[in-house]
Amino acid sequence: MKIYTKTGDKGQTSLYDGTRVDKDSLRVESYGTVDELNSYIGFASKFVEDESIKESLQKIQIRLFFVAGELATVEEGKYKYKIREEDIESLEKIIDDYLPKIKGANAFIVPGSSEASAALHVSRTICRRAERRILTLKRNEEVSDSLLKFVNRLSDVLYTYARYLESELTIMDFEKAYNEKLSQ
Repeated sequence: MKIYTKTGDKGQTSLYDGTRVDKDSLRVESYGTVDELNSYIGFASKFVEDESIKESLQKIQIRLFFVAGELATVEEGKYKYKIREEDIESLEKIIDDYLPKIKGANAFIVPGSSEASAALHVSRTICRRAERRILTLKRNEEVSDSLLKFVNRLSDVLYTYARYLESELTIMDFEKAYNEKLSQ
């Protein structure tokens, strides 16, 4: 099997259901950003030592294939793996379980005091970008409310895991930093 098909040489690609679209369409941009997120979560997991978090990230990656597949399909009924309410609830449970374990969970921090937390913070920012792309797509085409809600909760999970895995906190004292800046 060849990896190149030459069918995209003029700037178009096929969606899962066979629909041809421009490679820079909102739909392709949306699922492409989800693919980037999935890849980066895989990268981030290589720095995570906590086995339960690693397992959780792998389950999330599988769900992200569902998200990407849903986004890569225009024709209703062609893609059977949909994000369900249970998927969202499982993310909410992670947040509810880990948030109480985080010191200063609502404080602004300088992200990335460990490799694992730094990579998860990057994953979080990619997730937020994916959410913005999907929201823009939803203004023009049909996108499941559950899918958008899942991506929103996922960024909260990535933040929660990143904060939990911080080796040391650099809490940002904005007032102090602002006053120091004024005195310079």
